[in-house]
Amino acid sequence: MSKESTMKIKVALLFGGKSAEHDISVISALQACRHLDRNKYDVYPIYITKDGEMYYGEETGSIESYTNIEYLLSRSHRVYLSREGGRVFLSYEKKPVLGGRHVAAIDVALPVVHGTNVEDGTIQGYLRLLGLPYCGCDLLSSAIGMDKYLTKTVLREAGIPVLDCIRADSTRYGSDAEGVMAEIEEKIGYPVIVKPVNCGSSIGISKASDREGLKAALDDAFSYSHLILAERAITALREINCSVLGDGESAEASECEEPVGSDEILSFNDKYVGGNKGGAKTDADAKGMASLKRKIPAPITKEQRDYIRSTAVSAFKALGCGGVARIDFLLDTETGEIFFNEINTIPGFTPISMYPGLIGKCGYTYASLIEKLIDLACEEKL
Repeated sequence: MSKESTMKIKVALLFGGKSAEHDISVISALQACRHLDRNKYDVYPIYITKDGEMYYGEETGSIESYTNIEYLLSRSHRVYLSREGGRVFLSYEKKPVLGGRHVAAIDVALPVVHGTNVEDGTIQGYLRLLGLPYCGCDLLSSAIGMDKYLTKTVLREAGIPVLDCIRADSTRYGSDAEGVMAEIEEKIGYPVIVKPVNCGSSIGISKASDREGLKAALDDAFSYSHLILAERAITALREINCSVLGDGESAEASECEEPVGSDEILSFNDKYVGGNKGGAKTDADAKGMASLKRKIPAPITKEQRDYIRSTAVSAFKALGCGGVARIDFLLDTETGEIFFNEINTIPGFTPISMYPGLIGKCGYTYASLIEKLIDLACEEKL
């Protein structure tokens, strides 16, 4: 796509989907929608329901509309993306009485989705099949990045330090819960962290210090995923985050930050709800994410900062990532060891969430960050 072109770039903003992080996706996407430069882009907010149906209309770009989904859908149109004559079109499922069959020819997709069934390569594969350029990681890196066990396996092979873990499935746990717990106690010990293999946003993650706590942690994690991980809990822990922007050829690391949560584990509420016990449902509620305290730059040594930033870029490239990712590290203050914890291939996408705040320290505004992601997507050869 010619950068000299005076034509506006038509962006399909995709969000929602069948995921435990559905509501977070809505908040992230519609904050991003506000900051897309309308002098450069025509934006089409496409809401994906929890049943996987796509809707577009005058109100799908308004976060207030999502307080009443049934009413929103009644005011919107079912749509789909299809490839015709070498172009990708956003089209109405049922042609309106007035107007044509197509909403618009789309140039690039901006997926702002979180969690399984969307962020895990599902939506990336769909867009690749259409031949539509899209922002962010490709199918393979998205799928690996969502699976915490596969991520550890790939990075361990690349020489990046990760904590040892045990993976267990719900079938075995259902038939031999005592055996699963005994294996965790023998190979990992207490305290132990238990987490779903493929959930983000701290969903289903908990710490156990004894058999009773382990049973509760496993039950909770298995309620979100068929597969779980158990790994050693670092008792003298500091979490350090670093973001990476770029592609396989050129990638830059952000400043490091240290999030400060209300518990030993940075929780879902710390990240997304703040003081709003009812959950983030409106734009005002979304500001609860701002209540997460962060230290930027993180109060660590120059050697630790340099190591984390270089390791973040190495992990980004080892996983084949592109676009944007936030990488979380664990710092054991007793031993000085630093471990890769996890990667977010589509991190929370709001001006007050973690990623833009970090990259902002590298000279990007929120709007210029999104523009950079779109430029990277348009340059990619599918």
